[in-house]
Amino acid sequence: MGILEKIAEIEREIARTQKNKATEYHLGLLKAKLAKYRQQLLEPTTKAGAKGEGFDVMKSGDARVALIGFPSVGKSTLLNTLTATHSESASYEFTTLTCIPGVIQYNGANIQLLDLPGIIEGASQGKGRGRQVIAVARTADLVIIMLDAMKGDVQRSLLEKELESVGIRLNKMRPNIYFKLKKGGGVSFNSMCPLTHCSEKLVQMILHEYKIFNCEVLFREDCTADEFIDVICGNRVYLPCLYVYNKIDQISIEEVDRIAHQPYSVVISCEMKLNLDYLLEKVWEHLALIIVYTKRRGCSPDFGDGIIMRRSCSVEHVCHSIHRQLKSQFKYALVWGTSVKYSPQRVGLQHVMCHEDVIQVMKK
Repeated sequence: MGILEKIAEIEREIARTQKNKATEYHLGLLKAKLAKYRQQLLEPTTKAGAKGEGFDVMKSGDARVALIGFPSVGKSTLLNTLTATHSESASYEFTTLTCIPGVIQYNGANIQLLDLPGIIEGASQGKGRGRQVIAVARTADLVIIMLDAMKGDVQRSLLEKELESVGIRLNKMRPNIYFKLKKGGGVSFNSMCPLTHCSEKLVQMILHEYKIFNCEVLFREDCTADEFIDVICGNRVYLPCLYVYNKIDQISIEEVDRIAHQPYSVVISCEMKLNLDYLLEKVWEHLALIIVYTKRRGCSPDFGDGIIMRRSCSVEHVCHSIHRQLKSQFKYALVWGTSVKYSPQRVGLQHVMCHEDVIQVMKK
């Protein structure tokens, strides 16, 4: 029996098992086995044939956004509309056969947008070059899932399932669980809050399945068995995601209103260029980018060329982006903007910057 058959057998077993107190240990064990087989599927231990041509392109700009979706939902049309790049688009499926990068210039930032080939059901198992597409998505800072507004809910659940099975967690926080392997001493289990989804017995059964007999486990929050398995695997990627519903000009206004009120959802029409400015606003917001302006002593701030940083960045990060050796010569900085109580305020390296702040660095 191959790995795919084993995965299918475990999925059927989970589907037909009732979920209650008596079966939670059995389900936890099945989920651990499923995660182990999926990891083997993604990272084969033996070298199988010649290496194929990958999709990955060189990372450039301030952030990277990956466009994922089924064939013919408008990914290439969106790339052509938002960037100066041309990607072949037509009324038949699989027009795009490789990764095509483009650059969106917004608020002074260069955001790399990747138009990936359409994926089909079963992509996580390698169908339709789906594994290469998903591998590129793991390197992105934000995932945009393009959906057809007329069949959005079906496509959305299928794509979420495919990405979930290859270790991509969308719009989720990393579980707050401390896990450390040891050379001896057995399993040390502790929790800082009452656990309703997991127990010490279940944790030990999952660890036993992974052949881990010596480790420290500390639950800092009430996590499920699935989240604990993610921590053990250690190769999960937690990415922000936007669900973009295209072709809204073909559905009723009531349906558009219903879709637009769903969390993390944006409705657009590439053909009629509707709501694209709001999409760019949401992309900027989900990428958590801010712009910081610099100022020389005795001169006006340079508002024409700002530094693109991540939200919650400190003065130390700003100094490093200006020059690597600036931190060693740093004396103090003067900051104007919303991050300080009064302008200008004298701050140190640990001061957290806000969007559109102005900074003047003083050297020793």
